[in-house]
Amino acid sequence: MGSEPAKARRAPRADSLRNRERLLSAAREVFAEGGAEASLEAVARRAELGIGTLYRHFPTRESLFQAVYRKEVDELVDLAAALGAEADPTEGLRRWLGANVRVIATKRGMLVALAPAPDSSKALYDDSRRRLVEAVGGLMRRAQVAGVMRADVAPEEVLQALYGIAYGREDAGWQDVALRLIDIFVDGLRLRT
Repeated sequence: MGSEPAKARRAPRADSLRNRERLLSAAREVFAEGGAEASLEAVARRAELGIGTLYRHFPTRESLFQAVYRKEVDELVDLAAALGAEADPTEGLRRWLGANVRVIATKRGMLVALAPAPDSSKALYDDSRRRLVEAVGGLMRRAQVAGVMRADVAPEEVLQALYGIAYGREDAGWQDVALRLIDIFVDGLRLRT
């Protein structure tokens, strides 16, 4: 007789999915506040779960960082799609770039910690960058077709400008300054008639 068929992988239980989401949300907050040095115990406490639950979902600090980063990129891609329906395409781009500032606040703390695992991190970053370029490109194309945005700027250049704006300062008020600079930048992308 043949061997037993391999057990079909069960879908995660609803409470397990809720716990994972609570951990990701807590990790985002804790890493934004405390950087890469923030303890995983602090993440578990913020999620109101035990440290064992955290390690069941994320066996390493790197796996937690990658999951947070992946979730944030997914949210930015989804936001770009939703903002594509905005009445004012320039405002949609402005809002999307502003949402990136929050993501960058979390990511600042994680980048240093992910550096020791360049192979797995590189694939994640390459895929994420491709998806973000496509997302911002869609918003830009919509504004360009509407005749309200310059056509001589590439999506990669907009992302590079965003990173320059967001990583240019590290003082306590950097996020407010970054949002103001995004306003100036987007105004500079407008097509002048």
